[in-house]
Amino acid sequence: MTEQGTDRTGGGDAPAGLKAGLEARLAVDRGAFRLDAPLRARPGEVVAVLGPNGSGKSTALRALAGLESLAAGRIVLGGDDVTTVPAELRPVGMVFQDYLLFGHLDALDNVAFGPRCQGAGRAEARARAAGLLERMGLAEHAKARPRALSGGQAQRVALARALAVRPRLLLLDEPLAALDVHARASVRSELRHLLADLDCATVLVTHDPLDAMVLADRITVLESGRVVQEGPPGDVAQHPRTGYVARLVGLNLYRGRARGTRVDVAPAPDAAPAEVSLSQHRHGDVFVAFPPRAVALYRERPDGTPRNLWRLRIDGVERFGDQVRVHLEGDFPLLADITPDALAELGLADGMDVWAGVKATEVRCYPA
Repeated sequence: MTEQGTDRTGGGDAPAGLKAGLEARLAVDRGAFRLDAPLRARPGEVVAVLGPNGSGKSTALRALAGLESLAAGRIVLGGDDVTTVPAELRPVGMVFQDYLLFGHLDALDNVAFGPRCQGAGRAEARARAAGLLERMGLAEHAKARPRALSGGQAQRVALARALAVRPRLLLLDEPLAALDVHARASVRSELRHLLADLDCATVLVTHDPLDAMVLADRITVLESGRVVQEGPPGDVAQHPRTGYVARLVGLNLYRGRARGTRVDVAPAPDAAPAEVSLSQHRHGDVFVAFPPRAVALYRERPDGTPRNLWRLRIDGVERFGDQVRVHLEGDFPLLADITPDALAELGLADGMDVWAGVKATEVRCYPA
């Protein structure tokens, strides 16, 4: 868990890599909502900011860009404090969700726009733009207007335009949201390779966990304006620390207190205390997690096999990829993924009581 309310940008305390990257604490007040979150990114590192609607993701991005004033904290880029620097003078490039390319300009002049605003001459700005378009594989589209570009091409032009100002920090606002589902996978892969070649720090805001897992070196999760989890994508996926993160990565998650091979949990605010069996000894406050695919369902109480067994009621059944997701409520609410054949064979339906079992070896346990 990231420590809250501490200004981590102070002087010589920042690691050497961060002195050339981003080190910030963002405190922003918007009515009753307050964002108070540290953010850091090393040069060449992509940090994804994930969170539910209203968590403060967009506010954080706007604050970094200079479009939102800080109530407290500061923003340091490459060792320079830019907290009070106007947005247009910050060494920051931004790619907006809808790209916001200038429709009356071709790709070359869209990319040259930033350097021209910084005082570069027309020839210099266009030469820099041409080099970036070449780097993006768009040299043959230099004279194309935005309406003639595909979604992926428009995104690369927007990225080139952001990089043309030679930023120390690149901000990406939902960079794949404007693409249809068929284009997302290929453009995501393309964007991953482009970001890997950059030497500036990058902050990516997204609501899509797959975008974060594929594109980011590190993930920061915001909820209600606070950082609730931070770490490499694999660690966040393996060890969720909130219900929101657990839902994103597809795990059943509970918090409890371990005593040997047993964990006492309160799975829901109004639910009775429950017990989860482990395959290893643990002690103290812990999280326990297991995937829905690890849950077996039975019409009758099974004999012996699963060490964790609960009597629950079906609260919904939905198709989930090539599986069927069963929502179960009761003293230990959980999700179970079974095959369509198993659903038909068991004759499961809403409101039916079933037994749900999970082997102790399938339960992951880690410190809270």
